[in-house]
Amino acid sequence: MLAATFGDGQVAYSILWFFLFFVEVWLSISIFIDVFRSHDLKGWEKAAWILLVLILPIVGILAYFIFRGDKMRAHQIQTQQDFVGQFRGHSKADEIAKLVELKNSGHITEAEFEEMKAHVINQTPSDV
Repeated sequence: MLAATFGDGQVAYSILWFFLFFVEVWLSISIFIDVFRSHDLKGWEKAAWILLVLILPIVGILAYFIFRGDKMRAHQIQTQQDFVGQFRGHSKADEIAKLVELKNSGHITEAEFEEMKAHVINQTPSDV
């Protein structure tokens, strides 16, 4: 019977508030993840950010984005690169070391070594 008493405007209004609550929770979780991922923050600073976001959610979220938003993106990029590196199982230095071994053992020539080394150095994580 409650649904029958709600008008169209009240339903839209309720959906809007639910969406805003969902966004607030999502942003809070993103900030918590970034706070614990940050190696440049000390323990008390982390605790202060967490308390600020928990006690005053809107103010804490906005303050975090203003003061640490750039570092938040940098942490996301670093995590993604670390994940890609783990997925690949080896780094550029490992690949170049293997090429040096191949060159020293005579399996590839100096020209082939230089060409392959240039390819490894210019390779980006999206080329994987």
